Amino acid sequence: MKRTFFYPLVTLLLLTGSGLVSAQSRKSAPSSTKLTQYVDPFIGTSFHGHVFMGANVPFGAVQLGPSQMSKGWDWCSGYHYSDSLLIGFAHTHLSGTGIGDLGDILIMPTTGPVKVTKGTSKDSQSGYASRFAHTEKTARPGYYSVNLKRYSIKAELTATERVGIHRYTFPKSSDAHIVIDLQEGIGDIPTETHLEKKNDTTLVGYRYSRGWARDQRLYFAIVFAKPIQQVALYDDQKPVEGNTVTAKHAKGVVSFATQAGEKVAIKVGISPVSPDNALANIRSEVPHWNFDQVATNADAAWNNELGKVVVKTANKDRLKTFYTALYHTMIAPSIFNDHNGDYVGADKKLHQNASFTNLTTFSLWDTYRAANPLFTLLQPKRVNDMVSSMLAIYQQQGKLPIWHLVGNETNTMPGNSAIPVVADAYLKGFTGFDANLAFEAMKASAMRDERGLKFVKAQGYIPGDSLVESVAQGLEYAIDDWAIAQVAKKLGKTDDYAYFSKRAKAYQFYFDPVTRFMRGRISDNERRTPFSPLVARHMKDDFAEGNAWQYTWLVPHDVEGLMTLLGGEKAFTQKLDSLFVVQGDMGGEASNDITGLIGQYAHGNEPSHHITYLYAYVGQPWKTADKVRYILDSLYAPKPDGLCGNEDVGQMSAWYVFSALGFYPVNPANGAYVFGSPVFDEVTMRLANGKTFRINVVNNSKANRYIKRITLDGKPYTRSYLLHQTLVNGGNLTIEMSDKPSTTWGVATTDRPKSVY
Repeated sequence: MKRTFFYPLVTLLLLTGSGLVSAQSRKSAPSSTKLTQYVDPFIGTSFHGHVFMGANVPFGAVQLGPSQMSKGWDWCSGYHYSDSLLIGFAHTHLSGTGIGDLGDILIMPTTGPVKVTKGTSKDSQSGYASRFAHTEKTARPGYYSVNLKRYSIKAELTATERVGIHRYTFPKSSDAHIVIDLQEGIGDIPTETHLEKKNDTTLVGYRYSRGWARDQRLYFAIVFAKPIQQVALYDDQKPVEGNTVTAKHAKGVVSFATQAGEKVAIKVGISPVSPDNALANIRSEVPHWNFDQVATNADAAWNNELGKVVVKTANKDRLKTFYTALYHTMIAPSIFNDHNGDYVGADKKLHQNASFTNLTTFSLWDTYRAANPLFTLLQPKRVNDMVSSMLAIYQQQGKLPIWHLVGNETNTMPGNSAIPVVADAYLKGFTGFDANLAFEAMKASAMRDERGLKFVKAQGYIPGDSLVESVAQGLEYAIDDWAIAQVAKKLGKTDDYAYFSKRAKAYQFYFDPVTRFMRGRISDNERRTPFSPLVARHMKDDFAEGNAWQYTWLVPHDVEGLMTLLGGEKAFTQKLDSLFVVQGDMGGEASNDITGLIGQYAHGNEPSHHITYLYAYVGQPWKTADKVRYILDSLYAPKPDGLCGNEDVGQMSAWYVFSALGFYPVNPANGAYVFGSPVFDEVTMRLANGKTFRINVVNNSKANRYIKRITLDGKPYTRSYLLHQTLVNGGNLTIEMSDKPSTTWGVATTDRPKSVY
């Protein structure tokens, strides 16, 4: 999701694989205890990757990292590799979004005269900002450090789930400070902030703001390792007497003297509920002052999660790209409750002692395609929490989340993309939530009158003159409706199955048999004019961040039906071939939103992600292999600009994780993965049910990108897809590769993937 909203300058021991591994491949395998060594958090911090930079733990509420002076689209996460001017370290960040928000509770260590504003890009010395050099920084999972050149202060950060820990090494100074600035955020505007000295070591407060999340409320507690000698409070730049300040721009400066090399440690707990809960989070998660132990624990937490998939290859760049991608998939959804289970819901009411871990940052239009299916393999406990969180949101706001952020519905992006996520979990047998409530939530969300749904219910399609992005909305709703139909079928709800199955065919309304593209329609007899399949006008036309060339393929739930519309297998294949070679100017703001182009295929944006795998549906899996290998090799790389588009809260990386393993969920809710072109010599997946699924790839190389044959547990496997249930049952899959396409494997009609199994 790449909404170009511009803002003004304002384990632990892991499995080592099967006995089939050769001595040479053992040498090239990653260390069994330090997979985090292959994670490079700087990947995706340049170009338009927008990834989070800093310290956190998997799915943690705290994302503690640097915030920079610059604002704007490429600073949606608060950090871009091109910038060298820091204004401090904030405790909440987004990763890979196309809209900026959060950046709460900014802390900056300084020396010299007190400054309570950040300064400007042209005159950073007028405020507290500091330059830094890329040669004087370190980032690894759960830890970040940088030298603040202006002050000669080494800043180190680490985190637990709800607590950020700072350690600043100061030079000798009689005038050292910790600045707390509640004005600063990323793309939002503070509406009310509060800072209070609670006792000799503790400050508490809150920050309310309005931005993408229209009513954001975050509470905090800041605890110092030693007594506070002096604290000054400010209303913006105006000093305030006493121990409390409530203002739009509350600020505080803690001052002290330091010896050379003296370390100043701070713990910052956050809470969606209250400062008291923030303090309780600190007491529960970090009752000590051992910074190094917290960093070690964070590394172990990441290592344990990464160790659920152990891959082997001699290609170190591939290892870095893969494990960084896997790391990026686990930054969000993020925890949005306190250690005691309390949280504030979408209804703005306190919900105490919840039976599930409440989560937020649901970038569903992006993640339903691959990131959420990946969670069903690697994060089954969290899948139940995610679905339970979505069902709670439904009960609180009357519909499933669209794009939910810190208790706010942003209504960003087309479709009801929580629906295929919830459906996928139910259809795969997850039981950690109420199935009947899940169906109720899906149906109720799909039967509302908002966002074009009243037209879907009344006439089957959304007229192009009724709202922008009508085709994108309609195609996404068709996917959602298909998912509801499958759940209805499993629940024995015959009428609902028939109704939503019919609505799932609504993509046919948008297909124009004259141009053979998806195209906006104004009425039963009138199409949108003028029309060009190349044009992609951001937020002003029938498509969302794409054009007709890309959206014509957005029918992953009924590929057979799309094939029929296009005139059969041959015509389908010819048009699919054309997608990857057609050139042309997209117009509008396409340079930001549509990147990673191969012809008109745009890997930098999510609607394209399944398309390379469609060749398997016509019995030509070698074409999928060609395209997938090219993308893996050319559009991902272990360097700051190594992502060809926004990370999109894990989706760009989830595509890489699946595709590097050798398969991908074309249909996000039918429980099947379509084979592509695996790049690792061996894969060991540790499943939550205690079973293991191993993949051994024979004769793999850059040239040998085609699957020649497959065996599963020693028996020939001719299908070009793998069912989810087969994978979670455990087993041993052997894939033999070749430099020539197979004329038999995956070719027969009975071996091809299909929409319903």
